[in-house]
Amino acid sequence: MKACGVIVEYNPFHNGHRYHLEQARCKSQADVIICAMSGNFLQRGEAAIIDKWQRANSALQNGADIVLELPFEWAVQSADYFAQGGVNMLAAIGCEYLCFGTDSHKKIDYQHIGQFLHQRRQQLDQLFHQTADEKLSYAENMIRVFQALEMDIPFDHKQPNHILGLSYAKANSQLPKPMELLAIERKNSGYHDEGFTSETIASATAIRRGIFCGEEITPYVPTSSLDHLEDQKVCLEDYFPYLKFRILTMDLASLKQIYQMEAGLAVRMKKCIASCESYESFVNQLKSKRYSQTRIQRLLLYCLLNVKEAEIKKSWQNPSLRVLGFTEKGQKYLQQVKKSLAWPLIARVGKKQAEQLFLTIRADEVYQLAHSKIQEQNFSRAVIRI
Repeated sequence: MKACGVIVEYNPFHNGHRYHLEQARCKSQADVIICAMSGNFLQRGEAAIIDKWQRANSALQNGADIVLELPFEWAVQSADYFAQGGVNMLAAIGCEYLCFGTDSHKKIDYQHIGQFLHQRRQQLDQLFHQTADEKLSYAENMIRVFQALEMDIPFDHKQPNHILGLSYAKANSQLPKPMELLAIERKNSGYHDEGFTSETIASATAIRRGIFCGEEITPYVPTSSLDHLEDQKVCLEDYFPYLKFRILTMDLASLKQIYQMEAGLAVRMKKCIASCESYESFVNQLKSKRYSQTRIQRLLLYCLLNVKEAEIKKSWQNPSLRVLGFTEKGQKYLQQVKKSLAWPLIARVGKKQAEQLFLTIRADEVYQLAHSKIQEQNFSRAVIRI
């Protein structure tokens, strides 16, 4: 059986995601589609609007065969680390293809670009550190590096899927046996689009905005997602009282020890937090040309969870394949490959597995604080079978 992998968040799962899964199966002609899906906290430092089990269920009912959880230490990271975590996970479970969305209207040879970036990685790193401007975003600085190397890449730093596509290509090229890359152009709606511009497909951003504003989203999401969205709706504001308490009660030295914290930003956090009445106002006080909103959101999440660099590195050293659910066909694939897997396959979480997944479990316990209806996320949870 051949497998095609996708790296996803599904916040929430919508018709555009179903189209992506259909195209992945069509283009790859694979027997199974495997999702490496972020858990309850996402790449941009956001909380998932519904929990990972509900999102996995929607994916399995709409074209996915296996859903694996991309653990916290990889899921809540900049594009390159996020891509590395997802690519390595899909390769570890035996995927021959990696299919992803792109915002570019031009045909891009991601396979070739990935090979080039891998071959020139030392030069790229050197140039990046030599030319990096603190006032520019990571993506904007990368454009300067590509231009210095005279690389003709139609790179749009304002389109997240394009940025991720290049990161996937770079991570994939570092594998002993790279997967075949399949890019699918986004249909009708861009990642940041906040309005409903199509009859059936809208961005996850627009759908989330519609949900919190009480707008009709039925045309844009499958019934499975609608059912779950009636149960709970989580947002970052739900965690602000806990975040405020955390920062107020931490001394400055402890705050500076948080993963990816910079001393000047820690001082600013301590100075601003007492007067802020909402998560949004706190982020607005902290973000700048140097510190993007996304970077601030990730950093605040690390603060909320008290994440240290040593914990991230420890988690990186103990990879595993956490299965959230599968279809009948997905189960057959797992039975076929499980004896040859280099990473442990986790279907149920006990004491031993909890030691491997300690950061994800910590994140999930905090995630549950947002809503009384959110169920236990790890212990006692059985794999979803469709």
